[in-house]
Amino acid sequence: MDKKLLSILVCPVSKAPLEYDEANQELICRASGLAYPIREGIPVMLETQARQLETDEKLRDSK
Repeated sequence: MDKKLLSILVCPVSKAPLEYDEANQELICRASGLAYPIREGIPVMLETQARQLETDEKLRDSK
């Protein structure tokens, strides 16, 4: 994930910053509890395509 792109992207729901989860190829927003998929290197920033974070994922410290 391009760090410059990550620095300007925000969650479309909460407008909070996102964290890159390389292992799952997702952008995580703890504020809204959503994980946005990255498909073929392109972040899919649609709420309808995001998955809900599990409770333990929401509480995990950012890396």
